[in-house]
Amino acid sequence: MASKVTPIPEGFHSVTPYLCIRGASDAIDFYKKAFDAEELIRIPSPDGTIGHAEIQIGDSRIMISDESVEIDFRSPDSIGVTPVHIYLYVEDVDRIYAQALAAGAKSLMALEDQFWGDRTGTLVDPFGHRWYISTHKEDLTEEELNARVAKFSEGS
Repeated sequence: MASKVTPIPEGFHSVTPYLCIRGASDAIDFYKKAFDAEELIRIPSPDGTIGHAEIQIGDSRIMISDESVEIDFRSPDSIGVTPVHIYLYVEDVDRIYAQALAAGAKSLMALEDQFWGDRTGTLVDPFGHRWYISTHKEDLTEEELNARVAKFSEGS
């Protein structure tokens, strides 16, 4: 008797980013070095590029494929910017942020304790995608958060 197929495959959450990258193989190597990613699957296209791949960072999966202009699947290199920003929670933001810089990421915003309760820094990876690397430091009620937003807005 066959097992029941679940509507969300094992290991996935309801939302899964799918990154289009020019140089997906190099990107996978970068994500391994920068974010301790684990490569789960790699399906090559006939031309040797990556048709589909999946990596795992922490408890989350990310799908990756090389750019395919023929089907209008374009990378940040092709369009000049990324519309994709990934917020990555890690246990030790200082370590992972430094590790990502050493692997080739560029800092857009240095690590800093933020008013919403996270210690966060912003990086752009060598393939054009933006990453907010964070460790959650304090839980806030909605009222506390609104008060901090108001105070932050006054200082801007």
